[in-house]
Amino acid sequence: MMLTMPASPSSSAQAARKRLADKLRELRVERGISGVEFSRQAGWSGSSMVSLVEKGRRTISPDHVRLWCRICEASPRRTEELLAEQAAVAGTWVTYQQLNRGGLRKAQESVRDLYEGLSLYRSYQTKVIPGLLQTEAYTTAALTMIRREQGVEVDDVADAVAERMDRQNVLRRPDARWVFVFEEAVLRYRPFAAEVHAAQLRHLLAVMRRPTVSVGVIPMDADRRNMSPDESFNITDTRLVSVELVSGFLSVTDPAEVAMYSAAWERLFALAVHGDRAASLIRAAQASLS
Repeated sequence: MMLTMPASPSSSAQAARKRLADKLRELRVERGISGVEFSRQAGWSGSSMVSLVEKGRRTISPDHVRLWCRICEASPRRTEELLAEQAAVAGTWVTYQQLNRGGLRKAQESVRDLYEGLSLYRSYQTKVIPGLLQTEAYTTAALTMIRREQGVEVDDVADAVAERMDRQNVLRRPDARWVFVFEEAVLRYRPFAAEVHAAQLRHLLAVMRRPTVSVGVIPMDADRRNMSPDESFNITDTRLVSVELVSGFLSVTDPAEVAMYSAAWERLFALAVHGDRAASLIRAAQASLS
């Protein structure tokens, strides 16, 4: 079943859909098959469905790609190329329901290769302590809340926590650099018990001393004229931006859009304090707990 596509939150997602749509149209035109004839062979009524697909306004599954290639008598190689592109399009926008349908542990495992293969990771946070810097208790509380809020049926929080804790070993990689910037408010938000938050702040002071890790905090009283807080995002090397939104994750790969996020990162990084000044803000947040 094909569904009308919602408006995309990113030009990257739109561009990816349009590229796939253009290639499907190109394949049909090359074979000299009209929209009406294609619809007849596909078992669709009228040619409007073909038009919507070729304009990138309908979702398309791997089965639909195979159907398109069969009708257009595409070569096995071209079929595989289009299937690979469809998979890339599907991965551009992933809802939490899709991400967590196999359980929280599988969702955590799905990003392991990404972390183990990168050279530079930059994270900007406005809401929570980044996962790579979380304590076991903080992660347990966070994933328990996620499971409850998203209605995840599989109860594998403990396994998911263990996976995230094990993944934090990437911070020891001598060939990678991990740079974090977050708003001072993140230090003071208390989504979980006070003792969990206090232990998290102590851990943050410890982990920021690692040679491969940099932690910057943007003070609440920073002079940020013409620079308001942005949405939380992570940049992997210079090729991928991951944005966590209310309903899911957006993966940005379009070079122009990645460049926009990189420029925003540089502005935010310049606002942050580091070293002893960042540590003093963390200690001030600790003091506020008592």
